[in-house]
Amino acid sequence: MRFGVLVFAAAAAAGVLAAEGGNANQNSLKPLDSHLFHSLNKISPPIVLPDQTRALYTTSRYDPKKNKSFSFLSLLDTVSGESTQLTPEMEGERISSPMWLNENTAGYVFKGALYQHNLQPNINGTLFYNTTVGISSATYRAATGQLFFLADVYSDGNISSVAGYKEKEKNRTDSAQVFDNLWARHWNKWMTPVKANLFSVKVPLAENGGLGQAAREVNLMQGLAPSVDPLLRWEAEGYAVSSDGQHAAYVVRSPSPDLSWSTNVDIYLVPCNGSGQPELLTEAYKGAASNPVFSADGSALAWLQMETPGYESDIRRIFVRNITTGQTHSVARDWDLSPHFMIWSADSSVLYTLVQSRGDSKVVTVNVLTGARAELTGSGYIASIARLGTDRLLAVYTNTTETHDIYTVDVNSVGAPMRRLTQANRDKLHDVYLGEAEDFWFAGARNEQVHGWMVRPHGFNASQKYPLALLIHGGPQQASGHAFSYAQWNPNMYASAGFVTVQINFHGSPGYGQNFTDSIRQQWGGLPYEDLMKGMDHVIATYGFVDAQRLVALGGSFGGYMANWLNANTDRFSALVAHDGEFNLISGYYSTDELWFAEHDIGGVPFTANGRPNYERFNPERLAAKFKTPTLFVHGASDFRLSLEQSLAPWTLLRRRGIPARLVYFENEDHWINHAGNSVRWYSEVLGWISQWTTSPPAPSHG
Repeated sequence: MRFGVLVFAAAAAAGVLAAEGGNANQNSLKPLDSHLFHSLNKISPPIVLPDQTRALYTTSRYDPKKNKSFSFLSLLDTVSGESTQLTPEMEGERISSPMWLNENTAGYVFKGALYQHNLQPNINGTLFYNTTVGISSATYRAATGQLFFLADVYSDGNISSVAGYKEKEKNRTDSAQVFDNLWARHWNKWMTPVKANLFSVKVPLAENGGLGQAAREVNLMQGLAPSVDPLLRWEAEGYAVSSDGQHAAYVVRSPSPDLSWSTNVDIYLVPCNGSGQPELLTEAYKGAASNPVFSADGSALAWLQMETPGYESDIRRIFVRNITTGQTHSVARDWDLSPHFMIWSADSSVLYTLVQSRGDSKVVTVNVLTGARAELTGSGYIASIARLGTDRLLAVYTNTTETHDIYTVDVNSVGAPMRRLTQANRDKLHDVYLGEAEDFWFAGARNEQVHGWMVRPHGFNASQKYPLALLIHGGPQQASGHAFSYAQWNPNMYASAGFVTVQINFHGSPGYGQNFTDSIRQQWGGLPYEDLMKGMDHVIATYGFVDAQRLVALGGSFGGYMANWLNANTDRFSALVAHDGEFNLISGYYSTDELWFAEHDIGGVPFTANGRPNYERFNPERLAAKFKTPTLFVHGASDFRLSLEQSLAPWTLLRRRGIPARLVYFENEDHWINHAGNSVRWYSEVLGWISQWTTSPPAPSHG
């Protein structure tokens, strides 16, 4: 399948192409409706062939009419911009882990098995490697014929024994689960003896390009100290492999009695053939380590390190280790922003990092010797990067009006226009309204400048007044971004429903310096609330088309907490939506899976005389008698971060007091909405609720 190759490549050569929607006369454009939104194509980060001329990526989509998901593998010519669909659309589980087995053979994982593909269009791959358990997060090193992957195994760490353990589980006469450690559940799953381990296995390609003889799998985590509690064994959270296949570095959380109140995440270095013991690289720090990445020549390993114990939003520092000498040094310690991803340059002198900055995600170069930095990209959101030769990057880029697509970035020309190579949703969005984000700044809490932006509603007419939807981000140490979201908080979904849509990065948001991020500690209902109220004052005073009598506020996680806090402290909103939010900070502490978060952010523990006041100060439940605003509550049954009771309680409060309230309960969801069909229903309920409480004839504007 080819995507308009000639027109596409010619347009791409001129630089960044125009937005997918919103270019024609706005009055002639369709609104972005829920079914179209959920059917959009989503592409994966590309995997570049060593010759730098081709890359692999996957595309996935949801069909609302069939209630089914599909995905396929594509080949991208990085010179011409031509994309060729390699596999037919596959139903169900998404194709993952695209990789190069050699220059003429691609690989991918589907339903837990690895397939090889000869790069011919629209044909299925053939089985390359399979086990009795499914594999995931796979990568291949052609130089050594080694495959690396994660697989779920029991305490002996052997793939071959998994079937026997499962048979024993089937024959149990009871269903009891017994826990002696608070790490009994995490995110959306209860702890079990099954853990993801990192494996390597020799699976060379035969001379005819077919499957070679696979050797026995090697568990690269077997050298770690055994855990007393089988439910708290070592589990890989990520890994990297050197280009020559000699070393691997993996990310693990050390088993210990304090897992639920410790952010200590470590990185170990190990020979890929399993011949040596894992070497702990991060012993000196008790914060979270992440993103290990080997230099192009394999001589160095870099990673990101938080240094403050118990603080999950601490600034990430760059560390670099010389593999041969073992010497480690920290880079760019004067940097006040926190990178979240990085790769090496071809000559190993520079790290290309991704960092949030004022609502954007930018590529910033960091010299590994001096720490000197330079921004390569400007506004918008770079979601991923891969090295493309010595002078370019292959990036996935998005902004408020454009879905994710693949671009090239010139690393030698700061601020040079990117070249667009794909247009995943051009046909779907060419006649659809997608409003641009209009940035604004205002004096917020502490009289400090706070950043926000607005998207105008579909069919906008400056002579009319419109309702406003305030989208409140979660975290709280997260940030809204100038990106196209495929989830529940895409501002254009609300703009297409007729709302002026506003997002504000209040105190606590990253991208504005670490002090700004840190400022939310023990201030949950303080500084962010003040920012949001002053932000609303600014928007209403600045934009005469906003109807101050028709305001709604919506948020998830911390945003859901803030919706509850708004309910107790202001009556300026006509309606609220609280998705998996927190109502009672005290009961929330006792039922959450990660105690470190509350202990750091709120301050201490609620069962001591010193800690209790911190929890009561900004506790919405303490002000339950003041709740007055109609609210829609949404919650997933498997949310272990904030349990279902955190929505049941305020819903009960409002209903018992005769205040309109509705509960939307998803029995197969967790903290977020992960199933596309449920997301369609989510938008139906949420947009219906906020429209219900803001419906009135448009009033004449006075400015």
